[in-house]
Amino acid sequence: MHFLSLQSHVAYGYVGNRAATFPLQRLGHEVWAVNTVEFSNHTGYGAWRGRVAPADQVGEIVQGIEALGLLKRCDALLTGYVGDAALADVVLDTARRVRQANPRALWCCDPVLGDVDTGLYVRPGIDAFFRERAIPACDLVTPNHFELEHLTGRTVTTLDDALAAARTLLNGPRLALITSLRRADAPPDRIEMLAVGRDAAWRIATPLIGFEIAPNGTGDAVAALFSAHWIESGDVALALGKAASSIFAVLEATRAAGERELQLVAAQDRLVAPRRCFVAEAL
Repeated sequence: MHFLSLQSHVAYGYVGNRAATFPLQRLGHEVWAVNTVEFSNHTGYGAWRGRVAPADQVGEIVQGIEALGLLKRCDALLTGYVGDAALADVVLDTARRVRQANPRALWCCDPVLGDVDTGLYVRPGIDAFFRERAIPACDLVTPNHFELEHLTGRTVTTLDDALAAARTLLNGPRLALITSLRRADAPPDRIEMLAVGRDAAWRIATPLIGFEIAPNGTGDAVAALFSAHWIESGDVALALGKAASSIFAVLEATRAAGERELQLVAAQDRLVAPRRCFVAEAL
């Protein structure tokens, strides 16, 4: 399949396009990566160099891909971190161009805003862009626990809370994938993902792997993996199981190596054939 991915880029580490591109390529797919920022490393380190890509530059690159006649071959658009509100129109225009060329293409919107251990880390206006403009227009939205609460204005402590909050996002998307859920009514040594549609939902749980500093980029990788498996199979439960199994294997390898960055390259074989396979259950 062919993916157009508008996300951040770091020279060192694995977040954004760096977390999405290699896993998709390892699964045998083509990725046209367009970088919304060019940073030395992700901002979780507290210091970084680089800059946000100008909106007109990002738009011109997409138009260049379109001029080659490639958008009709695009199976999915992946969007993630938006470094500046000026890029909002470019993201929406890109989605319009992709759908015009291929109405069957899926738009996976990862509303990158922050996390439970960092809080909100995007510039003013980005959360409103996702809430009011991007999410209502996409097919699949993939918030983490913190982003689910922030976007919906709800506190999520139970499974019922999570399901209800996720369904409020389905004012356009066909599916909401909650990429990390820690709820009070679940075992403390587990972490979950939920895939929630209007009339059905699935849950998958994996052991919680402890880190002194949790690696960034897991949500970016999961969004890409799930999108690929869902498009390929049309089966939400199967896609959820495959994505969860692969990212668990990568996190295991990352902890074993004592590294802060996802060990996507070192664990590349486990992306394709994880040693432990987890199965999603219908709720």
